Amino acid sequence: MSAILFGSISTLVDTSELQRRSFNEAFAAHDLNWNWSREDYRSMLGSNGGADRISEYASDTGTEVDAAAVHATKSEIFQRLISESDVKTRPGVADTIDSAKANGIKVGFVTTTSRDNIDALLAALSPELTADSFDVIVDASSVDAGKPDPASYDFALKTLGENASDSVAIEDNAGGAAAAAAAGITCVAFPNENTAGTEFGSATDTVDALDPERVRALISA
Repeated sequence: MSAILFGSISTLVDTSELQRRSFNEAFAAHDLNWNWSREDYRSMLGSNGGADRISEYASDTGTEVDAAAVHATKSEIFQRLISESDVKTRPGVADTIDSAKANGIKVGFVTTTSRDNIDALLAALSPELTADSFDVIVDASSVDAGKPDPASYDFALKTLGENASDSVAIEDNAGGAAAAAAAGITCVAFPNENTAGTEFGSATDTVDALDPERVRALISA
């Protein structure tokens, strides 16, 4: 056996702009005079963790905020937007998962987001993708350290009973790619619309659509 591990919500559905919109609506809800442009947001995507981004931005602007409360509002808005949007899986995602299942390859969803965000996404994608599409789902509550720490990938591999050398990670941001590399997992960079053109470090390949055979080939390469 071996495993293909999807590393974030935006490796399944490109939600990057919905995420940015959610942040900006949350700022307005908390009476913060902040509005992250695409350029602002792109500059923040080298690391994971929305609450940390809020805290760092507050520090940089000399603003006192309850980052956890703002981020909780952002998550609520994001979940609403996902439920209202006609979301679709990114090119090749469904085929890659179907092909993995047909070839006895395990599939994981290894994120640093909340389970509520994951549930909202999968509810919007059902029946194309559901929780049953994955052999393991890792969320922010699964481990103590977020990416680029490899803890989430280590947890997934241990749960699946698989080796890093027999697995492939699909990541859409540099922090996720660094986490996969730290765990010893071959990584395919699958940039979203706000991480396209950025540096993915040790990623083996960078693609704008997943090819099931190409991904499977990396497992035994």
